Amino acid sequence: MGMIPDIQTFVEILRREGQLAEISVEVDPYLEAAEIHRRVIAARGPAILFKNIKGSPYPLVTNLFGSTKRIEMAFGPRPGEVIKAIATLPEQLIHPSLRLAWEKRSLVAALAKVGLKRVRRGPVSEVIESPSKLTELPLLTTWEKDGGPFITLPLVYTQHPSNGSHNLGMYRVQRYDDSTTGLHMQIGKGGGFHLAEYSRLGNPMPVNIHIGGPPALILSAISPLPENVPELMLASLVLGRKLPMARNPLGPLPFAANSEFVLVGEVRPGEMHPEGPFGDHYGYYSLKHDYPLFRCKGMLRRKNPICTATVVGKPRQEDFYLGDYLQELLAPLIKLVMPAVQDLWSYGETGYHSLAAAVVQERYARESLATSFRILGEGQLSLTKFLLLLDKPLDLRNFKDVLEYVLARADFEKDLFVFSNTAMDTLDYTGPKVNFGSKGVLIGSGDPIRSLPNSYSGTCPSGLDKISVFCSGCLVVSGTNHKSDPELATKISKIEPFRDWPLIILVDDAMRATKSVMSFLWTVFTRFEPAADIYGKSINIERHHLKYEYPILIDARMKGTYPDELFCDTKTAKIVDSRWHEYFPDGMEMGD
Repeated sequence: MGMIPDIQTFVEILRREGQLAEISVEVDPYLEAAEIHRRVIAARGPAILFKNIKGSPYPLVTNLFGSTKRIEMAFGPRPGEVIKAIATLPEQLIHPSLRLAWEKRSLVAALAKVGLKRVRRGPVSEVIESPSKLTELPLLTTWEKDGGPFITLPLVYTQHPSNGSHNLGMYRVQRYDDSTTGLHMQIGKGGGFHLAEYSRLGNPMPVNIHIGGPPALILSAISPLPENVPELMLASLVLGRKLPMARNPLGPLPFAANSEFVLVGEVRPGEMHPEGPFGDHYGYYSLKHDYPLFRCKGMLRRKNPICTATVVGKPRQEDFYLGDYLQELLAPLIKLVMPAVQDLWSYGETGYHSLAAAVVQERYARESLATSFRILGEGQLSLTKFLLLLDKPLDLRNFKDVLEYVLARADFEKDLFVFSNTAMDTLDYTGPKVNFGSKGVLIGSGDPIRSLPNSYSGTCPSGLDKISVFCSGCLVVSGTNHKSDPELATKISKIEPFRDWPLIILVDDAMRATKSVMSFLWTVFTRFEPAADIYGKSINIERHHLKYEYPILIDARMKGTYPDELFCDTKTAKIVDSRWHEYFPDGMEMGD
């Protein structure tokens, strides 16, 4: 479908296509609405329009993008076709011709529509409120230990103080009162770079926080684009027309004219405030830390706006569908900027940054290793914690096939690399402190060097209680928890019955971890840090390189320093259970 100008239009399309559930009874934004959302998305249900949110005059819509069908409805096939055409253009321009120009006329027409359109005003400036009344917004508290209500689909717009280049990012926003919020703006993201420059100059940074707008705008805000590639250009390309930007009556920055709300304000140099905790997309709580304080001067809104929100947590949630779509959309550009990379996939089941796999070329000795440095140095890919490399085109989404291919070929003495003292995603608490950790790279290329066992019939060694095979070559075991026996991993790697298994994973519950590929990916890769939790039967140093003798063991048990896993509290679960038929009198499947 695509070319949807705003959220209101998208909601009408969803209603017409039977992809919208509408709840008329009053729902509490504190925990209740989020649990309804989680139950619906677990059953692969529709978007939800909450018409009566307690304490707010505004309706709220969630789960707009929580299915492949709604992703297709929001964006259509055209953006992917245009980006594929862009990616092939440099090679074709080696031999320009009139015929080529004629064949590319549709691409030229599409690119001519990319850009910004300056307008005097827009629907979002129909009402101007100054001072702001942020407590009237229907903001969700999604998990019991969250620090408060959050804007969970904020589109945060900033500009560089010197050259005017812009950034649109999705940095969560915690509401404190009618005029202040927290702004989870990390230094490693575009908005964080802008803030650092304003702080260096000693000036406050103007900020616009949008809620709603074209679906393309929401997509662009979460896109892992290189630092100097403007998000609004991607939004315009996906939208299929120039993006209307209006003059701001309350501040110096323009705003997306077709938004539902715009919060206009600033962040002052050095002004911080405790933000969090927040149940995030890794499936755990991110803890309370100091982050910039946003001071809201006023709020622009439509006369009858719809607030947008999402709920994150253990996969799969709504962000999973957006993230996978973005990977597919931008894949041709990855190959353009990194020609040695034939395919690349980050696994949403792990929170995306915890694990990626790539098919790379091995045209000369150790080219795959050189390519790993290229991948780990590219934009948001630099936050990847563990990278698997292989030299044969496989469907990277089929993780068992990928892992078996690598395990059959990896020479752990020379193909496993652990890089210590690196940056790590702020939301990943497996490292020694926030923002710090390590990375791992495992290369599997060439011909197989071992046969992989695919069943285990031995006894359960001391200290273990469960053993389960995840795939050929990978054994998952569980036993004593980390607090009681932190050295268990060292012991297991030397157990004789495990000698033929190249990879052993130690978890808290082997059966739970292996019940599905999703469960395995989430359990394992969100619970270990390469430098701290990878073991071998023996590890030797040669030429400053660690040579591992397999079995390789990963200790993916919960550690005492990790934040809590996300679970719905009992009280909220009972409320939602008891009111389900009130919410959906015509029926709605309830997921777990």
